[in-house]
Amino acid sequence: MGRIWAGVDIGKTHHHCVVVDAEGRHLLSRRVANDESELLALIAAVLDLGHETTWAVDVTHGGAVLLLGLLANHGQPVFYLPGLAVNRATAGYRGQGKTDARDAAIIADQTRMRRDLEPVRPDAQAIAELKILTARRADLVADRTRTVNRLRDQLLGIFPALERALDMGNRGPLLLLTGYQTPAALRRIGIKRLETWLRNRKVRSSADLAAAAVEAAERQHTALPGETMAAQMVHSLAKEVIALNEKVDEIDKLIEGRFRSHAQAEVIASLPGIGPLLGAEFLAATSGDMTRFGTPDRLAGFAGLAPAPRDSGRISGNLKRPARYHRGLQRVFYTSALISIRCCEESRRFYDRKRAEGKRHVQAVLALARRRVNVLWALLRDGRCYQLTPPLAEAA
Repeated sequence: MGRIWAGVDIGKTHHHCVVVDAEGRHLLSRRVANDESELLALIAAVLDLGHETTWAVDVTHGGAVLLLGLLANHGQPVFYLPGLAVNRATAGYRGQGKTDARDAAIIADQTRMRRDLEPVRPDAQAIAELKILTARRADLVADRTRTVNRLRDQLLGIFPALERALDMGNRGPLLLLTGYQTPAALRRIGIKRLETWLRNRKVRSSADLAAAAVEAAERQHTALPGETMAAQMVHSLAKEVIALNEKVDEIDKLIEGRFRSHAQAEVIASLPGIGPLLGAEFLAATSGDMTRFGTPDRLAGFAGLAPAPRDSGRISGNLKRPARYHRGLQRVFYTSALISIRCCEESRRFYDRKRAEGKRHVQAVLALARRRVNVLWALLRDGRCYQLTPPLAEAA
């Protein structure tokens, strides 16, 4: 029985599927709505062709999730061909037009010819939840950063001395700005009453914060145009940042709970520098399945920690960071490496050795992150927690 390849160009409301045989001839071309009944009819039509079918898609999230779930339920193999690869492959085919049917045909034909495409594996329930939670947390953190920047800019326009004195990353200064935003208001209340006001709201180091705020107010006695309206905006933005902090704290608890319930959580968290948040981001990026990468070198390349050669002609040995890599996974290894330098003597010695070799700070941290890829890979492969002395050395 011959093989056929089904390429699906994914859309939000509709998909287009093209099926080709071993010779590249089109056996089916159909546009279907992104609804369960129509997708089931498409799968049945393709399977009725009576051949062993290989499916390929250019998107694995969003609008593709329903189709991928149905294909997984039918036991169908699915491969992922990135949209960028489809776009570049288009130049090798006749014609200048671009349609969903043409893209689907290219996806099917490329899958027929290539043997290096990544298979799409359905996520377990815990991994799917971690992906949703970590993505939501990233959105909340980005919203908080934007809001803090707006708050600082607004406060800088009316009260630069106070903007310079406050650390918006702490709860106390934000609570202060919900009550007092102008130099005149801070001078009126004074240090003692402001300290009492902050202490009643359970602000740490309320005396130091009150003194710094009133001192800043004493350095500015000019009321600037638009100060009243700007003060209202500062009040509103400070409350928004506090609300976002609460949302981030809530989702952090959810992420930690889901991460702790995963079978590999204990192994991952045993590596110094990796806590529940970074561990959850690692699982969300890799699905916790190391077999999909094959070797730690491929995992390092996926994380952007393995340099790629850029040689041409007489130029050789030119290594650059790869253009395509998972930035979230790189952040996991880089951030955990920074943390481990402070809490792990072995990591600190490795970092100091790289610095002594003449590497800059970032280069030394990246080298440590690359080494930690191998360590975490071995831990997950063996299913054991990190320990300073390897088991073989202990036995010897």
